[in-house]
Formats: sequence, structure tokens, C-alpha cells
Amino acid sequence: MTLRLIISSLPDLIIWNTLHHFLMVVVAGLVVLYLKYKRKVPIYLLDFACYKPPNSYRLPKSMFLEAVFLNKLDPDSIAFQIKILEKSGFSEETCIPSSLARVPIRKSLPLAVEEVVTVMFCVVSDLFKKNSINPKAIDIVISNASMFCPTPSLSSMIVNKFRMRSNVMSFHLSGMGCSAGIISVGLAKDLLRVHRNSLALIVSTESLHLNWYTGKNPPMLLTNCLFRMGGAAILLSSHKEDKSKAKYELQHLVRTNKAQDDVSHACVYQDVDSENKVGVSISKGILHVAGAALKENIAALGPLVLPFKEQLRYGFSIICHKMWPTRRTSIYIPDFKKAFEHFCIHAGGKAVIQAIEKNLHLRKQDVEPSKMTLYKFGNTSSSSIWYELAYLEAKGRMKRGDRVWQIAFGSGFKCNSAVWKCVYDSKFGIANAWSDISSYPVEVPDFVKISE
Repeated sequence: MTLRLIISSLPDLIIWNTLHHFLMVVVAGLVVLYLKYKRKVPIYLLDFACYKPPNSYRLPKSMFLEAVFLNKLDPDSIAFQIKILEKSGFSEETCIPSSLARVPIRKSLPLAVEEVVTVMFCVVSDLFKKNSINPKAIDIVISNASMFCPTPSLSSMIVNKFRMRSNVMSFHLSGMGCSAGIISVGLAKDLLRVHRNSLALIVSTESLHLNWYTGKNPPMLLTNCLFRMGGAAILLSSHKEDKSKAKYELQHLVRTNKAQDDVSHACVYQDVDSENKVGVSISKGILHVAGAALKENIAALGPLVLPFKEQLRYGFSIICHKMWPTRRTSIYIPDFKKAFEHFCIHAGGKAVIQAIEKNLHLRKQDVEPSKMTLYKFGNTSSSSIWYELAYLEAKGRMKRGDRVWQIAFGSGFKCNSAVWKCVYDSKFGIANAWSDISSYPVEVPDFVKISE
């Protein structure tokens, strides 16, 4: 009788044990997620500084064209550079190192090093002085310059110049293109969360001297017309007590790499021309490649930042597009203005900024920091997004609780995003780079005729 009762109750016991096991797994999963969230270390941006070149480094359009003529290029190469410069959206204030103002240009490693250390040491000194930072308090140093990788590394030069500790962690990133600044932030974030209560210094710059193209290949001449001198130093912390004096807290960092695609991989490429002269070739299809990378990056970032209503509308439009493709139903573009108050779009060129403005339905004021940075400084590579953030601060637009989206593109091809939340409860000072902020914004014409 007892055996019969036991056998008859086996199904119930099995169900109960299964349910009990399932509940234990769920509870364990929730505990793990809770501990993971609880242990998440906040990353604070204490401050940053941008390099302002001296007026003697200015490259007015007339001086650029004079150098082009004196270098005795063929008429087609001259006409190409004039056309790009006329549409560049540059002012007369963009700068190059003084070594490139010589005719003919004489390239050398010492001059390239001089260019880079001038920028790096200046911005790091400004950052330390402004925040009363002892260099020996720095735990992590990360430098990035895509086209210049000397020995000792740039990060080692910084450690040597400022006499940092012997156990400071030092890293240099090269070959990452204009998106290297956000990649550096990502590396610093990971290190700061492992090495808690630490300070990280990031220095983003680029070297023009050795990479100034002296040949006749139009895709390679494009870099001479777009890239200019600049750099930025950024101070990050994982000290909890630093929240009271931090400017921003890192919310999200999303990276998209399209290097597995041959077209994307080859759209920005360092190579030699038919005369064995080294240059960086930029393909005509770069806007299409950048658009595809941005689309994928947004797909990953959107669920993290967009209100549920915007996500729902976006998802519904995709379903409709898939179910009724013959009706040509358009996919809804989420309104990112509901997720962010400010935008810092990499100042890679006027066409890049205009394409993002159009495709994301942004307002003129949303792309103003990018356009003004391009106008005043040109494309300063990975540091451009920091000039744009400095512009927003100088204009007094950054308020506590505001969210800002930094978007950067780079060779490979890469599209990276960083989202910061303002936690500063005071007025921001005007950065040295924008000491003339009262003059901005200015109207930038679509075309400026340059007489040959």
C-alpha cells in the first residue's frame, strides 16, 4: 500500500523537483545580475583640455595654394585640391605644424616627434595645472595617434616628461583612425573598473608631418586638404568620491567594426603611389561605408538610450517593411533628440556632418558644435569630438542631467559611440581653444571661390 502511494505520487514529486530547480536557477540568475549591477564601477570624466595652436601655425587658403604651386604639381592635382578646399567649410584659422610650411617640404623623424610632443605636452600641462593634479597621481596613461608610432611610444614620452611613477600603466594605440579617441575611452573604462580608485590620462592627437602627401594621386591628396593640427587630453577616474567634482559620468560605449567587409576595410588605406610616395587613400564610397557602420552602431545603441515608445515605433516599421516590401513602406528613424540633449559628431568633413544631420533628422543647432569645430580647426582626427564638447561648455549649453552623444568614425572601418551624462552643478569655464566663443556661430558658405 505504501509502495503504491509512493509510486502514485512520483509525478508530483518530479514536477515539484523540476519547479524547485527552475526557481533556484532563476533566483541564482537574479542574484548574479544584482551583484553585477551593484559591482559596476562608475567612470567619471573629471576634465579635459584641447590644444590651441599659436597664430604662427595658421594655414590660410592662399598660403596652402602657394605651397601647392611651388611644389610643382600637375594642373589636374592643383585643380583637385582647389576644388576640395573651396568646399571644405574651413576658415583661415586652421593650422599645420611649422615644419610643413617650408617649401619644399623636408620630412624627418625629429620634426614629426617635435610636432607631436608640442601638442601632447601642452594639453597635458594645461589639464594638470587647471585641476591641480600631481603627475604621480596618474595610474594609467593611454595615448593614441593613428599614423605615428615611434619608439619609445608616445605614452612613454608623456611618462618621461612628467616624471610619473614607475608602476604607471602605459599604452599607445595606433592605426585606429579618427575613432581612436573613443576606443581609448573604452580601454580606460575597462582598466579603471579592474583597477578601482584609479586615475587615467588619455591623450588623443595625430601627426601630420610624416603623412603629408607630396605626390599627385587625388584620393591621397584629399588628406592634405582635410586634416589639421590638434589634440586633447582627458582625465578619467573610478574614485567614488570624485563624483562631486566630475563633469560627466560615462553611460554607454558602443563600438562597431566593419573590417570583415572588404569594401569597408579598404575605404581608408595607407599605401604608396606609382612614384613610391606614401599617402593615405580615401575612397569615394566612404560616405556609403560610414552610413552602413553608423546604422549598425545605432541599432546596438538605440535599445540602451531610446524611450520605449521610439523603440516600439522603430520595431513596428521594420516588421511592416519585412511583411509588405512591395508597398515601399519606409523604416521609421527614431528621434534621438528624445534620448540626447547634445551631439558631438566627428568633424571628418562637411559631407559627413551633413549626411548625419539629414539621416537622423537633427536640427541646425544639434550639428553646430561639429560645423564650428570643422570651420575653426579642420579635421583634427580623434580629438575633434573633444573640441565640440568644449564648444558646448563655452556656449553655456551644458546643464546638469544633460546627455551628450559622441560619434566617431575611423579607418577599418569603424563607428564608435560614447554617451556621457553631465553631473556638474556649476558653470563651465571657457576653454582656451574657444576663448573667442562670442564670435560663434558663424555662417559657413557652401562654396568659397579661390582664385588661382
